[in-house]
Amino acid sequence: MFTILIKTFIRDYENTGNVKVREAYGTLGSITGIVVNLILALSKYFAGILSGSISVTADAINNLSDAGSSIISLIGVKLSAKPADKGHPYGHGRVEYISALAVSFVVLLMGIELFRSSIDKIINPVPVKFNWISLIILVVSILAKLWLGLFNRNLGKKINSSPMMAVMKDSFSDCLATGVALIAIIISAFSDVSVDGYLGVIVAGFIFLAGFNILKETMADLLGKPADREFTEEIEKKILSYDKIVGVHDMIIHDYGPGRKFASAHAEVSSLDDIMDVHDIIDLAERDILNEYGLIISIHTDPIVTDDERINQLKEMTIKIVKEISDEMSIHDFRVVDGPTHTNLIFDLISPHKFHLSNSEIIHTIEEKLSKIDERYFVVITVEHSFN
Repeated sequence: MFTILIKTFIRDYENTGNVKVREAYGTLGSITGIVVNLILALSKYFAGILSGSISVTADAINNLSDAGSSIISLIGVKLSAKPADKGHPYGHGRVEYISALAVSFVVLLMGIELFRSSIDKIINPVPVKFNWISLIILVVSILAKLWLGLFNRNLGKKINSSPMMAVMKDSFSDCLATGVALIAIIISAFSDVSVDGYLGVIVAGFIFLAGFNILKETMADLLGKPADREFTEEIEKKILSYDKIVGVHDMIIHDYGPGRKFASAHAEVSSLDDIMDVHDIIDLAERDILNEYGLIISIHTDPIVTDDERINQLKEMTIKIVKEISDEMSIHDFRVVDGPTHTNLIFDLISPHKFHLSNSEIIHTIEEKLSKIDERYFVVITVEHSFN
């Protein structure tokens, strides 16, 4: 069913890297959400009137807000597809994150409002009337929301869309919320006990939790979360696959919205290699990465000594000491400066965030370990933290 809809309404649907194709995916997901949620809102509102259930009526209003969220997502998709201009040289991709943020606020407000209404229902209870039509509407609603969530997950994964993944989570949360409303209807068939308000509080909790999770993940995108580790490792392996490049470090990937990523990296090359040959290789690597991954990358070259056996031994010795402290640590830009009384080992060290040792403690530990090997060894270390 998902594939049929995609093939029917999206031309060149496999070319998800194309901005227009991406926009078509977003438009399809948003319009589908608007239609499904409007139908569900009207159906549940009718069921709420028949049963007199606050949880069912509130669930109808929740679907109405979901339709509004889909409209927000649609606007976000359209705006994010705008090309780069003088004021926004990196494009408008982050508008998608802003629209997902707006969706989270709508969901949170609905959760708060439903909680307020449910508390009022607990204080002033009204009997819920069992009705088969209401029961059937709620069951169909759960199935429809489940389908809509899976549909948005399918689309969201294809184009890496935060708003669609947000809609997916909201849809699954709505399934739980509607399930609670369904329980209220079923209980009314066998008991006069008014549990509608209490179940409404539970529904509000599901909705509020979904909104909070959407808000949390969207804020991570806006503030700048680390790039996907598998993706960075793949790019590093790609760079290392080129002749004359012997190491990669300091890779930074900037996210300006889905499909709009920029990166920089340092590539280590032998100091004996011809600079013109290295320049050609770097140009080739940058062009290939752009064509294969859609990633605009700038690669800086770091010349290192590779033919000095003593320096190589000192480097391996230092790496071993660093790994004894933590396997997550690594070094780069290793250099050796000899003097009449001591030897300086100069390098940059990448340490994990929130490591149990401070930077000064890390340096002191390395100094102690090296001095036990040879008291003439001194270190000059620049401690860094990975951006990925």
